[in-house]
Amino acid sequence: MKARYVASFVLVAALVVVSTAAARTDSPTRASASKITVWLQVDAQTGWPDLVSSTNAAFQKAHPGTTVDVQYQTWPDHLGKFDATLAGGNVPDVIEMGNTEMTKYMAAGAFANLSPDKSSFANSRSWLAGLAASATFNGKLYGVPYYAGSRVVTYRTDLYKKVGAKSPKSLAQFTSIAKKLRAKNGKKSFSPVYIAGTDWYFAMSFVYDYGGSIATFSRGKWHGALTSSKARAGLAAYKRFFDAASHASRTGTEDRPQPYDVYAQGQAASIVGPAWFSCCTGKKYKSVTNQFVMPGHKAGQSMPGFLGGSDLAVPKGSNDQALAKDWIRLFTSTDGEKTLQAKGNIPNATNLLGNSVNERAAKRSWFVPTAKNWVNVENGNVLRTMLARILTGKDSIKEASSTASDNVTLTLNRP
Repeated sequence: MKARYVASFVLVAALVVVSTAAARTDSPTRASASKITVWLQVDAQTGWPDLVSSTNAAFQKAHPGTTVDVQYQTWPDHLGKFDATLAGGNVPDVIEMGNTEMTKYMAAGAFANLSPDKSSFANSRSWLAGLAASATFNGKLYGVPYYAGSRVVTYRTDLYKKVGAKSPKSLAQFTSIAKKLRAKNGKKSFSPVYIAGTDWYFAMSFVYDYGGSIATFSRGKWHGALTSSKARAGLAAYKRFFDAASHASRTGTEDRPQPYDVYAQGQAASIVGPAWFSCCTGKKYKSVTNQFVMPGHKAGQSMPGFLGGSDLAVPKGSNDQALAKDWIRLFTSTDGEKTLQAKGNIPNATNLLGNSVNERAAKRSWFVPTAKNWVNVENGNVLRTMLARILTGKDSIKEASSTASDNVTLTLNRP
């Protein structure tokens, strides 16, 4: 799900309309709407239309006379269309959002507060941490987790077999395997585990694995947390692993080149990224490609991964928020999530997870701070700069993490 954020002036103007509509929506004397409009991504139309149809049938049975207009959207343009509906006062009643798209809209007050209704949504006590966090702003819930996508290790079984290795159960084992692979394949261009040095999605997983975090929110302010002993322990572990495993650029990004291209060219024994990376590893290595969950530093425990996915939100200007919530309840019911699971998706709660690699990888997850200015931390390359300076030795971990943490604090608290 690609993050795209609306301009502040668009949201400010739009929310004047939203506030008026919300007041109208919440009126206790208003009759129920005769139709609700649901925006889902086209993935649902092509991947699980049966779930959409069964949800609509159940909804209409529960609410006779109310129809459901499902309108399918595409990722590149759905936010622009949503901005236009906010400004025009004709918002959908339910909207699917990529989890990285939620924050700015939550901060601007575009979505209804679902906190009082949380317990009415199935499996809400067990929602995946990375999805639940993406739908929460300042302690209030503004979305319902829909489904997720995890990050795993894709590897060549033939190369692992040559060094007598199987899928590792701890970070120490994985590091040992990487060293054996490096000794067996001496080419300078070959990486036992190809990792771009500034891949902060991967690096921050080490921070969270050691109990650290990027930032915390308390007393109305954000506080950079990369200077904590746990965060620094995670950064140190990341540096050790990178030094042992990767020949990639210490200052490079994870999209230039794409890890699966490096793998397909025979220049990596392993890569880390979304589970769908397995589709792009090249015909030559298809029969010797498998995946495992990235292990954490504690034996038998997976490393928390950045979780992608989608949430469902109710815009404040919905014609009928109560009906919108009912539709979401039906769509994300236990049966609904199991239908998504059967289609190859990761369900929204830990108690529903199966034993597939991508589902096991989702059990421990993290998400970026849900601060309205988080995008500025990303665009300012705060974390990438920190990682590059650590890996190149220009700064110590203490120096680089202090600078980054100060920048996170400053950026997140700007008006």
